[in-house]
Amino acid sequence: MTKLVWVGFALLIIVVGCTPTSKITSSWKAENVQSKDYNKILVLGLMNVADRTIREKMEEHLAEDLKTLGYNAFCACEEFDPKAFNNMTEEAAINKLKDQGIGAVFTVVLLDKQKERKYVPGNIHYSPYADYYNRFWGYRSTLYHRIYEPGYYVSNTKYFWESNLYDMATQKLVYSVQTQSFSPDNANILGHEYAKLMVKDMVKHNVLQGTGRAGK
Repeated sequence: MTKLVWVGFALLIIVVGCTPTSKITSSWKAENVQSKDYNKILVLGLMNVADRTIREKMEEHLAEDLKTLGYNAFCACEEFDPKAFNNMTEEAAINKLKDQGIGAVFTVVLLDKQKERKYVPGNIHYSPYADYYNRFWGYRSTLYHRIYEPGYYVSNTKYFWESNLYDMATQKLVYSVQTQSFSPDNANILGHEYAKLMVKDMVKHNVLQGTGRAGK
């Protein structure tokens, strides 16, 4: 029984460790939109200076995953300053993008970021079959720590994202998705998970072509 308990516990850790931190809450596609052979896709993150690292990782991973589908994608952090378009008119900005042969822009916007504080209680697991119940000292030591070692508080951060794909030929929105992410271990993991999720959903909705296009 003890071995089974430990095996189950180990499997639980593996499952929890592999659980994605991002999930799609809603997505939308314009009517009569089919996957298009975009010549060049710009991935543009819109976030404040404090989240610069996250923005860059989002852009980089999305560009890389789009490249695996065969699209010529690149991140704005390679060629544009975050405020590059601030003092431009709409016409000037659109012409600047078109002059570089950009056929579509995929935006990543951090809509909101919320911190929450959660109490994690001490060890409350109960099983009279556990190994420490079989001997007095094991029982005494385990229960001592359970009783006298208090729980603790952890701070989690929720990120609320919105991403849009704009066709530069028409300048119209063809796809939009909203996503929620929980505190990642680091910006690189968050960017990787988000990119995989976005690309998979766009292929699913036939906004982009699947992996069969890769290498074109």
